[in-house]
Amino acid sequence: MRMAADGMTRRGSIGAGLALLSLPAVAQPQGGMVSLALNENPFGPSPRASAAIAGEFAKLCRYSGGEAEALAHQIAKREAIAAEQIVLGEILDLLGLYLALDGGPGGEFVYSEPGYTALVDAVAPAGGIVIGVPLNATLENDLDAIAARIGARTRAVYLVNPHNPSGTVSDTKRFKQFVQALAQKTTVIVDEAYLEYLPDFAARSVVDLTRAGDNVVVFRTFDKIYGLAGLAMGYAVAPAGLAAALKRKGIGAPHSLNRLTLAAVSASLDDAGFVEATRLKVAAEREKWNAFFARFHIRHANAVGNFVFFETGRPHPEIAAALRSRGIEIARAFAPFDHWVRITIGLPEENARAQGAVAELLHPAR
Repeated sequence: MRMAADGMTRRGSIGAGLALLSLPAVAQPQGGMVSLALNENPFGPSPRASAAIAGEFAKLCRYSGGEAEALAHQIAKREAIAAEQIVLGEILDLLGLYLALDGGPGGEFVYSEPGYTALVDAVAPAGGIVIGVPLNATLENDLDAIAARIGARTRAVYLVNPHNPSGTVSDTKRFKQFVQALAQKTTVIVDEAYLEYLPDFAARSVVDLTRAGDNVVVFRTFDKIYGLAGLAMGYAVAPAGLAAALKRKGIGAPHSLNRLTLAAVSASLDDAGFVEATRLKVAAEREKWNAFFARFHIRHANAVGNFVFFETGRPHPEIAAALRSRGIEIARAFAPFDHWVRITIGLPEENARAQGAVAELLHPAR
């Protein structure tokens, strides 16, 4: 894989001297453990979501039903598309399995590597073949390299934009043109889990291609900026034929969704101010991380979501263990970036604590 170099947000490099630094351990973390590993929203959900959940407690003896249909229509209105094209749920794994089974074994699934693997992990049991394409020099989806891997056996292409773990976002015009062209050859799935952290997310979204009838599936989640990770809820905006096929298999069926989640999501969608406020809070904390990187000349990706990705000059297990001993849990390693770490943006005091620990480990003399 080509390592990040030209064009990456970079103010200097850690240098070979980092490899000589020791990583002293701390016996007991002070202040308890802080989880900055899973890209959750530490600012919490909308107060309207919390109130909606409380309002459903008396109805827990009842199955959900019409609430799911009502939510699908609410989302469809937001996306300006037919409700029949909305498939509710965290369905990436089920979508991958369905596509792998449809047409039999041997279908190829192309994705950016390293990346979020829920969809591609699900295809192997059905005989799907996973093809990972390295990120480009700026740690973005390498669109040219992906296009070169498309062939007669390609069943689908899965892209995360902004990408995870790098946090980079592709140029809007070029990305849309690429997706539209690719959709003439195969199904394109675009995971926009982190897109709402950008103020112009609506213009960046490729959902307009799905509206226009292109073979494009857009996935969104309420686990991230909406602060509902504990309820695990998302949805896909899919071509009509694919959406209908998924529903015939029971994917997104009302009985698979609980009423607390449905109520919380519906209330969250009605609270537009909450998303904007969260976006601004995260952006402010992300800028503090960028200033930290500049101060210590740390090479990093140009992340635009609610996490940062940067080079440490040390093997990931060593850095992760040292941070854990200081009460900070970070994300897993993302090979082949074995000397890089991804840290979720937490609350201001959590970020300050993480930055202090990273500075102590990488630059103990300062």
